[in-house]
Amino acid sequence: MALLPILEFPDPRLRTRAVPVVAVDARIQRLVDDMFETMYAAPGIGLAASQVDVHERVIVMDLSEDHSDPRVFINPEITVIDETLGTYDEGCLSVPGFYETVERPQIVEVTALDRG
Repeated sequence: MALLPILEFPDPRLRTRAVPVVAVDARIQRLVDDMFETMYAAPGIGLAASQVDVHERVIVMDLSEDHSDPRVFINPEITVIDETLGTYDEGCLSVPGFYETVERPQIVEVTALDRG
């Protein structure tokens, strides 16, 4: 595994549209492993492939305190289930040190390819 450099705002590569992953092969699995290592070292709770200059639709996250619940989303599609908004404090590894309170739907459904 390897630590990947995280692009920081205002790097224009952060605005590159990610393309769908065609196949979950050894390259994508290595990318996922590297993204987890990078995210944990940053430290953070989520990282998109575009943030490490790989413009494919891959996201890793782990909301647990002890890094025991890693999740991978490949080609995710998010559907709002309930329009009720919740308030959340959020930050971004590509904008270090900046946090903002945002409103987002409280209930969403995420469909994605399975890593397996």
